Amino acid sequence: MKNKEKMRKLTILLAEGDLNLGPIVKTFLEKNEFNVRLVTDGQAAIKAYSSEEIDFVILETSLEVFDGYTTAEQIRDLDPRIPIMFISDKHKDIDSIVKGFKIGADDYVCKPFSMEEVLCRVNAISRRSIIVRPEDNIFEIGEFYSFDYNRHILTYKGDSKNQPSEIKLTGKESELLNIFCLSMNQTVDRTVILQKVWKNNSYFNARSMDVYITKIRKYLSNDPNVRLANQHGVGFKLTIHKES
Repeated sequence: MKNKEKMRKLTILLAEGDLNLGPIVKTFLEKNEFNVRLVTDGQAAIKAYSSEEIDFVILETSLEVFDGYTTAEQIRDLDPRIPIMFISDKHKDIDSIVKGFKIGADDYVCKPFSMEEVLCRVNAISRRSIIVRPEDNIFEIGEFYSFDYNRHILTYKGDSKNQPSEIKLTGKESELLNIFCLSMNQTVDRTVILQKVWKNNSYFNARSMDVYITKIRKYLSNDPNVRLANQHGVGFKLTIHKES
C-alpha cells in the first residue's frame, strides 16, 4: 500500500541516562531516517513528550528523577496508544520484563543490544502501531455521526435543516474530538487534555478549552444518544447511550 503516511519521518523520544550510549543510539536512528529527541532523565522525558510531537518512545528503565516505569505511566496517561519500548540493564530479569509489559510496553530490550536489533524492533512496532491507513482514523460516533480525524471533518448522516452534512473542524477541535473518541465512555482528565492540545494548563488555556468543548457539544447535539459530559472537578467523558 502506498500513501503519504508511510513517507513521513517519525520522531522518537529517547530517554537514556548513559551519557555515552544515548548519543550513539540517537546518531544511529537519525542515520536510519528518524528524528530523535534525546533526554537523560524521566522528568525531562515527560516534559518533552507534553510539549512536542512524538511518535515513538524509548525509555531506559533506570532513569533518574522518575524511573522509566513511572515515566511510561505518565506518558500513557497523556496518550494510551503511543508505542513505548523499554531498555534495561537488568539482563533477562523476568520480574522487570513483566513489570514493563504490565505498564503497557510494546517491547523490552536488555543491554547489551545491537543497534540493528533496536532498529528492527522500532520498525516492526511502527508498522503496526503508527503507520495507519487513513480509514483507521475514522470514528463512528453514535448513529448519525462519523469523524475523519485525518481530514478534520465531522459528518452528520441524519436529516436536519439546522446542521450541514459536513463540518470542517479546526485543528484544536479535531485534536479534542480525537482524544474523546480514543477514550470513548472513559473520563479524560482536564490536565491531560490541556497538556496534549495546548501544551500547558494555564487558566487562560483552560477557559479556551471550555469554549471549544461547548462548540463540539453543539456539533454533536442532533443525536440525543451522544453526550459529551463534564465530570465535575475531573474532566470530560464522551458517552454513547444505546437504546435497549
